[in-house]
Amino acid sequence: MTTPTATRHLTIRCQFCDTWNRVDASRASDRPKCGKCGRPMLLDRPVPLTDETFARTISESEIPVLVDFYADWCGPCKVMAPYVDELAREQQGRALVAKLNTDYSPKTAGGFDIRGIPTTIVFRDGKEAGRLTGAGPKRALEDLLLKAV
Repeated sequence: MTTPTATRHLTIRCQFCDTWNRVDASRASDRPKCGKCGRPMLLDRPVPLTDETFARTISESEIPVLVDFYADWCGPCKVMAPYVDELAREQQGRALVAKLNTDYSPKTAGGFDIRGIPTTIVFRDGKEAGRLTGAGPKRALEDLLLKAV
C-alpha cells in the first residue's frame, strides 16, 4: 500500500507494440510514451483490456481502476460510452479508466459474474470496490469511482 505522498504508478500494455509499461500516475496528462516503441500511451481515453491484460493491469495499478464491461452490439453500452470517455479525460492521473469487451474476453467477464451489460466495476488495490450494472448517468460513474478513493 502506498502513502498519500508517495508516487503512484499504473501498469499498462502499449496498444501499439504490446510492451508493458509502468507509468507515473501524476504524469499521465503529459502523454507518457512507451519505453520500447516511443508512441503515446493515450491515457486520456479508456484503455482497452483483454483476458490477457486484465489481471496485471488491475493488480499492478496503484490508483483506482474503473472498468467498463461492454459489447459492441449493446445499445445501453453505446449510451454509456461518451460518459466513460469523459471520465477517462477528467480522471487522468487520479484513476485509470478502461474498457473490456465481454464478447472477446469471456474468461474475465465470467470470473466477475458479469450477467448484464453494461457493468462497470471499480477496483482498488487489485480488489473490487464497487459495481454498477446497467446504464446510468455520468454522475453514477463518478459516485462509483468515489468508492475506491
